[in-house]
Amino acid sequence: MHPSHWVTRRKSRQIKVGNVLIGGDAPISVQSMTNTDTCNVEATVQQVQQIVAAGADIVRISIPTMDAAEAFKEIRKRVTTPLVADIHFNYRIALKVAEYGVDCLRINPGNIGNEARVRSVVDAARDRGIPIRIGVNAGSLEKDLQEKYGEPTPEALVESAFRHIDYLDKLDFQDYKISLKASDVYMTVAAYRILAQQIDQPLHLGITEAGGLRAGAVKSAVGLGMLLAEGIGDTIRVSLAANPVEEIKVGYDILKSLNLRKRGVNLIACPSCSRQEFDVIKTVNALEERLEDIVEPIDVAVIGCVVNGPGEAKEVTIGLTGGRSRSLLYENGEMSQRIDNEDIVDQIEKKIRAKIALQIKLRGDKTKNLPEIDTVTSFQ
Repeated sequence: MHPSHWVTRRKSRQIKVGNVLIGGDAPISVQSMTNTDTCNVEATVQQVQQIVAAGADIVRISIPTMDAAEAFKEIRKRVTTPLVADIHFNYRIALKVAEYGVDCLRINPGNIGNEARVRSVVDAARDRGIPIRIGVNAGSLEKDLQEKYGEPTPEALVESAFRHIDYLDKLDFQDYKISLKASDVYMTVAAYRILAQQIDQPLHLGITEAGGLRAGAVKSAVGLGMLLAEGIGDTIRVSLAANPVEEIKVGYDILKSLNLRKRGVNLIACPSCSRQEFDVIKTVNALEERLEDIVEPIDVAVIGCVVNGPGEAKEVTIGLTGGRSRSLLYENGEMSQRIDNEDIVDQIEKKIRAKIALQIKLRGDKTKNLPEIDTVTSFQ
C-alpha cells in the first residue's frame, strides 16, 4: 500500500479563504505571516510576494492599529493572494479590513468586547463571506483559566477555545477554523486531539514560537507530523524565528514527507559514506540551490554508490547511482545513460528541467479544453 494511503483525513467542514478551500477533501494549505511593519506598504507587499513565490497558499498580516488597516487597503490592491488579518481586541479594525477586502479575520470573539461588538464583526464577516480564525495560545490564556488549571494544559487550551466558539455558535456563524498553539509539542498535540473529537470545523496547525530555523523546523515537524499522520489538520503554519520564506519551505517538506502534498523537487539523497563515488553532499547542495525555482512536483534520487542506488533510482522519475568516474542515470525506473561524475550537477539539472517541461506540455495537451485547475489542487 502506498504510504499516503495510511493517512485518513479527519472529516471537517469546508470553508473558503479567498480562492483557497480549507477542510473537507481540500489539500492541506500552507501559510506564513509577514514580519515587516505593515504600515510600510512597499516592504510588506514585497515580502508577501516572496512568501507567495515560495509556495504560500495564504499569507497573514498583523493589523495592530487603524493606520495599519489603512495600509492594508493599499496592500490588498496590490496582492491577489488570500490575506488573513491578524487582529487583537479592537473590533473596529476588523470592520475596517473587512470593508477593504480581507479574506479571513484572525480574531478571538471573546476578546473584542461586548455582544454588540461581536455581532457587528460576525455580521460583517457573514455579509462578505469572510471566515474567522479563532487562535488560542498557551502564552495568553485567560487569567481565570490559568488559576483553574495552575498552568497551561491541553484541557485549558480547549476550554479557552470553546469560550470563543460559543460566541459564534450563538450567532449561528459556522465558517471558522481554530488553532490551539503552544511551544510544547506534547501539549499542542494533546489539545488538538481533544478538540478534533468535539467539533467539525477545520483546524489550523502550528507549534507556536518553535524557535530558530533548525530547532524550530525539527520541533514543528515532530508536532505537526504527529497530528497530520493521524489525519488531523487542514492548514499549517510553521512558526520560525527566521525569514518567512523558510516557513513555507519547511511546511512543504513536512507535507511531502507524509505524501500529503507535492510541490517542487522531492530530493532523496544518501547521507554519504566512504563508499560514495562522487561528492554527494556538494552535489545535493548545488542541486537544491539550482532547482529552488521549480514548483512542478518531481521525485529525484541522488545516491553515492550501488548498494542502495539502483533500488532508489527505480522508484523515482530521475535517479542517479554513483559509479567510478561515471555514474548511472535512471529515468522512470529504467537505466538511461552513464554520465561523467564531473558533470553530474549540470546533467541532472538538464534532465529534470526537460522532464518537467514535458510533464507540463502533456498536461496542457490533456486539459487545454478543460476549466483552469486551481493552483492548490494542481499540486496535490
